[in-house]
Amino acid sequence: MGRLKINRIVVGAIAGITFGSGMIISEMVNPHKVIAFLDIFGQWDPSLAFVMIGALFVFAPCYHLIIKKRKIAINGDAIAPKNCNKIDAKLTVGAIVFGIGWGLAGFCPGPAITNIGSGNYAVFAFVASMILGIAIANKCLALRS
Repeated sequence: MGRLKINRIVVGAIAGITFGSGMIISEMVNPHKVIAFLDIFGQWDPSLAFVMIGALFVFAPCYHLIIKKRKIAINGDAIAPKNCNKIDAKLTVGAIVFGIGWGLAGFCPGPAITNIGSGNYAVFAFVASMILGIAIANKCLALRS
């Protein structure tokens, strides 16, 4: 295995462990907490907003001082930001479907994958359904092209 491939695996593993740990510590993997955050007209729990704001306070300076200036990422991949500001039907429909799934299940893909280790069968069902949904959407989009 080449040095670059090992570097990508190590950087990915460190990023994944850091991300997953943060999700668990902040309870963003708890669907009840997420649903309470989304319930702005009921028993609203704003604590996840503080998690997101805290993440932005860390990421924003790192992005502007370190990441934005680089041409190559730490893992060796080229950094090529996409300047696509097009809001079209595909983006809008995708966002609506994503939001419906998030609101119904209380899981976002990242927290769901992080929560797989919990042994909760609902998480397994969600992730399996998410993978099936991705496959169906890709098939439908390929047929349209």
